[in-house]
Amino acid sequence: MSHPEPTQSPVIAQGVDDEPLTPTQRDLRGRNGLVFAALCIAYTLFHILVMNLFPMETWAYRLIHVTGGLVIGFLGYSALTQSDEATGAAGKLSDRGMPEKALLALALAGVGYAFAMIAYAWLGRWFAGMANPSAFIFNSFGIPLLVGTIAALVAGWVYSGRDRNRIYEGDWLLGIASIAVLGYILFVVGALRLRAGTGMAQPGDMYAAIAGVILILELTRRLTGLVLVVIVSVFIAYSFLGPWLPGFLNHRGYNASRFFTYIFTDQGILGAPIAVSSTYIILFIVFAAFLQASKVGDYFVNFAFAAAGQARGGPAKVAVFASGLMGMINGTSAGNVVSTGSLTIPLMKRVGYPARSAAAIEATASSGGQILPPIMGAGAFIMAEVTGIPYTEIVVAAIIPAVLYFISVYFMVDLQALKLDMKGLPRSELPKFAVLVRQVYLFLPIIILIYTLFAGYSVIRAGTLAMVSAAVVSWLTPHRMGPRQILHALDLGARMSIQMVAVCAAAGVIVGVIALTGVGARFSTLLLSIADQSQLLALFFAMCISILLGMGMPTTAAYAVAAAVVAPGLVSLGIPVLVAHFFVFYYAVMSAITPPVALAAYAGAGLAGSDPMKTSFEAFRLGLAAFIVPFMFFSSHELLMQGEWIDILHVFVSAMLGMFLLSASVIGYYFGRLNIVLRAVLLAAALAMVDGGWLTDAIGLAVAAGLFVLQRAMRGQRVNAT
Repeated sequence: MSHPEPTQSPVIAQGVDDEPLTPTQRDLRGRNGLVFAALCIAYTLFHILVMNLFPMETWAYRLIHVTGGLVIGFLGYSALTQSDEATGAAGKLSDRGMPEKALLALALAGVGYAFAMIAYAWLGRWFAGMANPSAFIFNSFGIPLLVGTIAALVAGWVYSGRDRNRIYEGDWLLGIASIAVLGYILFVVGALRLRAGTGMAQPGDMYAAIAGVILILELTRRLTGLVLVVIVSVFIAYSFLGPWLPGFLNHRGYNASRFFTYIFTDQGILGAPIAVSSTYIILFIVFAAFLQASKVGDYFVNFAFAAAGQARGGPAKVAVFASGLMGMINGTSAGNVVSTGSLTIPLMKRVGYPARSAAAIEATASSGGQILPPIMGAGAFIMAEVTGIPYTEIVVAAIIPAVLYFISVYFMVDLQALKLDMKGLPRSELPKFAVLVRQVYLFLPIIILIYTLFAGYSVIRAGTLAMVSAAVVSWLTPHRMGPRQILHALDLGARMSIQMVAVCAAAGVIVGVIALTGVGARFSTLLLSIADQSQLLALFFAMCISILLGMGMPTTAAYAVAAAVVAPGLVSLGIPVLVAHFFVFYYAVMSAITPPVALAAYAGAGLAGSDPMKTSFEAFRLGLAAFIVPFMFFSSHELLMQGEWIDILHVFVSAMLGMFLLSASVIGYYFGRLNIVLRAVLLAAALAMVDGGWLTDAIGLAVAAGLFVLQRAMRGQRVNAT
């Protein structure tokens, strides 16, 4: 490391929030790169302009949002894992084998014919005033579109090659197929609103919807893997297999026409998840892109290192703060682990944390970012959309649970450092706090966002002002954002949002199935019958289902599904809507660190070189507070800012003490090392403090004080013995 000038400060974080390439992501250069960047910039600008200046009809806007995401996704992500070393892997088209040529020819013929028919219909409307084309046009395009789409998919799965720098021909055709689906549905959208999901649905409606669902599932597979695709496929199969299923899963079943046309409405794919994705989520992802392009994200991490890097276990404490903050903004646990963890995990290992603990701390903090207001990784926006509760009320309710979670993780990190006698990083290697504090204005975008939200501005207006302020603030730094950097941020925003588009569209399929089959209502009945035996047992069952539904799924999709399946059942138990949705939201988020499918923990294990399963159990242990807090605010609504201030303060203070006792029990260190018996006693005291009643608080405090006296006495005996 070079020696800084006296007026400078050592920089420990550079590009910490840069988006690493995923296994299937392309790295396009040259002409393809320019075309792709132009599409991304146009996609982002379209959303910003529509949200702020030129409102559009809801269905049309959401359809364009989904289709644009599909086109960019198929061009930017391959069907196969890519390699940086591979070049020209697929070769020229003339060099391909006959099976590949046949598949591509079939795909071109089918997709090309469908696109031509849709284009003919639109040209007739625009230039000849034809309200509707001849029946042949819309009766003949469906099967070719479906066959061509499937042929392009299969060609991509088998032949698309490993070169990050080229776009496979079949993926261009999938982009065109996406546009054809959009063109048809937009053309008939008025009539489709009335006939979708009924016996009046036309064959063209069904084929376009089937092709659209296939395209969404394929893009989801490329971006997130098979887990979400399998879950969506199970729900689709459930719609057809209902008559043969037992118990509360039984329903009458639906034919393909009714099912698929219903799914492509605002009850399914164009429903709440995409409503939020096309407004709040993409806006705040672009805000995150502006922070990234202006290097404000680096400042956040450097500020954390300057403040806490020298403390015992300093890098772990930095991870708790910085990863939580960045995770709040970027909305994905595993992605945040990869970006910030590439810096914090090696530094945690350097000061003495075992590789498993370093990875688990990063995963736990990054996942906690999803519950941290005011953005909450987009979860707050979906909750507001689904429940109708004002966004600001949700943000206020989230404050105390988030503080309890992060203070618990901080206590565990600190106690583990104390137990293992760890030190921090040398002050000479850390950024100078006195220098960074003079740049505290770089927090202005976050401050402006919070102020405008609570000053009564709409979420969209507040997000837009915060985004603009990030660009303006950059003018006070060496990373001044000019036109080129702003275009880069717009480009980056689109690239970062594609996963959310695919995930929300896929989650919309699940939400549509739940609405169509009524399984959510039957699940509510099941919860009511369990609650007759024990309400606590019903809550435990709801917790398990929320975690199970979220395993392997991105946070946003996990909550959207849990909100549709589990939350109505909790409301039917008499639990307030806000409490019920926070309950399932927490467990959907924490599925990212819950074994056996813990995506955030697995991402951290990959960086730390630790065992993925052991890391996931360690992350589960460190994040234990998040599994207890929902039961806390179920029994004490004051933790969600419901009630009198004196009661809120009492419950908050007792819960904080409970979190410290819980952390000490989990780590095995209180005011000295604890054996297994004393850990169990301290855990009981922690749970007593968690309950929130005066009597249980007194019991918990008495046990904690008694244990403190016991440990001090034992320490005194050891000192006297020496």
